[in-house]
Amino acid sequence: MLKNVAAVLLNGVHPFELGVVCEVFGIDRSDEGLPVYDFAVVSAEGPDLGTHCGFTVSTPHGLERLEEADLIAVPAGESYVDRDYPPELLAALRRAVERGARVLSVCSGVFVLAAAGLLDGRRCAVHWHHAEQLALRYPRLAVEQDVLYVDEDPVITSAGTAAGIDACLHLVRKEQGPEVANKIARRMVVPPHRDGGQAQYIERPLPKAPCDSTSPSARCAGHAWSLPRASPTHAVAQYRAAPSFGSLPSIFSTSGISSSRWPRSWPMRMPRFSGARGGALISPSDPSARIAVSRMVAIPTVCLTRALTGSPAVRGGDPGTGTPGKSRPAAAAAACRRRPR
Repeated sequence: MLKNVAAVLLNGVHPFELGVVCEVFGIDRSDEGLPVYDFAVVSAEGPDLGTHCGFTVSTPHGLERLEEADLIAVPAGESYVDRDYPPELLAALRRAVERGARVLSVCSGVFVLAAAGLLDGRRCAVHWHHAEQLALRYPRLAVEQDVLYVDEDPVITSAGTAAGIDACLHLVRKEQGPEVANKIARRMVVPPHRDGGQAQYIERPLPKAPCDSTSPSARCAGHAWSLPRASPTHAVAQYRAAPSFGSLPSIFSTSGISSSRWPRSWPMRMPRFSGARGGALISPSDPSARIAVSRMVAIPTVCLTRALTGSPAVRGGDPGTGTPGKSRPAAAAAACRRRPR
């Protein structure tokens, strides 16, 4: 059972990563029928600890508090990647695992678990920036460079910063069910579960739309997945401003996510068109949308517009000048049929 949680800190702790653990496990939400955890912040290096932001954190709890914890969380900290750790802390972590407790790291906190030998022969996650250093320093572990977290029970490791939220909610979901995890996520205003991995955050995963973000046409375009749900005129503006379908394979390969996996993982927010009823949300559970978008790289924009909105495919004319165009839904449907799958 997950009832007793301790977050153990070292000098240079990162406040955000500490805050992630405090937010999930350290707040009394009993007014909503949620479990209350016996939570404590523990210092491994004296009662007063510095943070990398310049302020100090004080706690009355020493390492002895770890002996009763069901879960020990290790947030990230400054210089964790190349420092030495108190032997007493490493021994306490090993004892915790031996008696059946879990340990969880956020970002560079994984270096502490590795130093304790808890990751030998196990897979682990870490911020992509530290992946190479971790693998070189501790060759007996296997670094998963492109995931948000890894559950190698009783050791759970997470990637950078917000991935700690994913790992903590995963553990709550695993121990106390999806309803509890969803309610905690709702209070935190975060998604209860995120698909995908770190590849989407490395360098520049999705190029900017080839239009000026302040121009009127930009408000009718967006990125390649911003499909129109408005009039045929807007569809033409979308067609002209959006990336070409020939560029989509390189966009997906840069993000590390396949074109077939992407639409099943993320809901898609449609842009707001003037004269349209706001931004419509297409869920991955919508079969027609899922099928159409999963074929993004194989069918032209006019076919997607036709498939998703039922709007006739417009060819010719200029929506900006009012030059009349010609609607050819039959031709668009035929083009869809002729396009090789």
